[in-house]
Amino acid sequence: MKKALITGGSGDIGSALCTRLAQNNIHVIVHSNHNFDKARQLARQITQQGGSAEAVAFDVCDSEASAHAIQKLSASGLIQIIINNAGIHRDAPLVGMSRQNWTEVIDVSLHGFYNVTQPLLMPMIQSRWGRIINMSSVAGVMGNRGQCNYSAAKAALHGATKSLAQELASRKITVNAIAPGIIQGNMSENSFDAQTIKTIVPMKRAGKPEEVAALAAFLCSDEASYISGQIININGAMA
Repeated sequence: MKKALITGGSGDIGSALCTRLAQNNIHVIVHSNHNFDKARQLARQITQQGGSAEAVAFDVCDSEASAHAIQKLSASGLIQIIINNAGIHRDAPLVGMSRQNWTEVIDVSLHGFYNVTQPLLMPMIQSRWGRIINMSSVAGVMGNRGQCNYSAAKAALHGATKSLAQELASRKITVNAIAPGIIQGNMSENSFDAQTIKTIVPMKRAGKPEEVAALAAFLCSDEASYISGQIININGAMA
């Protein structure tokens, strides 16, 4: 049974990712930082439904804490699937954005990617199979007012995705990014009303976390072995 580490696994999209991968006979490690109780609840739910899961808590911005947690997790078996889903919003126009809000967003999305992924690469390379998915955003593709920090972090993640894909291609390890648009959940409900969604999304609706998870599950499969270095939009035909 392959093992997958999903950071930010207790959120709306993260929960869908964990649930879907578990349905594909993958042991999922549900990561959280501030919502560990929710992560443990999700892991129990997956187990009760016949899947395999465990929960873990650490701050992806803390390199030492991340390395310690990953070392402990790896001791019980090789982790060959990584979904870097952890991310935060600190929205504000750049003219009024504090340095703290700029730094925190980049720390989670970009430095978190390094802190989680880099320690797992050599064992993955030695196994000659792996799947790495970086969860991005339409903001990283198109930009978005009030999200210079978030857009910058996700756009940088695109460059890292393409570069790492080239580095690992000969080892049968794929690296891709998924860039969701407006997806149902707490984050979008606080930012977009129904009329706004109908105006800016050609499909006239928000996406579902399960739809994002279905794409991720395919990218983690053997059938997707020739797809790498791609930024895949899932946004209801937003330009």
